[in-house]
Amino acid sequence: MKEYTQDVIVQDFKAQVYNGTVFSSKNIIASFNSDKKSRILLGAHWDSRPYADHDPNPDNHKTPIDGANDGASGVGVLIEVARQLSIKKPELGVDIIFWDIEDYGEPQGTETGKDDTWCLGSQHWAKNPHKQGYTARYGVLLDMVGGKNAQFAKEGSSMYYAPDVMNKVWDIANQLGYSSNFTNTLSPSIVDDHIYVNKLARIPMIDIVEYNPNSNSYF
Repeated sequence: MKEYTQDVIVQDFKAQVYNGTVFSSKNIIASFNSDKKSRILLGAHWDSRPYADHDPNPDNHKTPIDGANDGASGVGVLIEVARQLSIKKPELGVDIIFWDIEDYGEPQGTETGKDDTWCLGSQHWAKNPHKQGYTARYGVLLDMVGGKNAQFAKEGSSMYYAPDVMNKVWDIANQLGYSSNFTNTLSPSIVDDHIYVNKLARIPMIDIVEYNPNSNSYF
């Protein structure tokens, strides 16, 4: 990110996951037009899931996923966005956040009963923003956006917290000819980084995330 902006902050923090293990974690924040008060937030998580607990083969449930789509795809898109912003500066301020330890949530089959075991990086940032008093007009989260012929529905929590932002993005996608990817359908709410940005940081944020109703896990 420092190739595209010198305004990069690494937010170090400790995160305790569902089983009590504590990890040293890092959120990465890159900013453009830091002097602008009117800002847009873009986000993705850069970690990957340590458990393939949705794999059809139970032998794989305690092995990590490769993370090519779930994590890396959103990061890849936003790195390219950063490159474009370095070529032509936007009129607004833009902050790109890569959250850590999003995908270390309680695996299927466990019964600890703990809440909020997912999205620990965005939870930390929402409670401790990289700049005191930080706010943004709205945010867009990218997750699992690299699948072949992926389709994106209007995710439930995004429509609850930020319907205007969701509809605006979908309208633009349709104008650009991507209506087959950005479908005018609703999908169930999922726990993702945008939940805590909405609830804790009070920034309306949507989630662009793959939705496949024919899959057990929707992805």
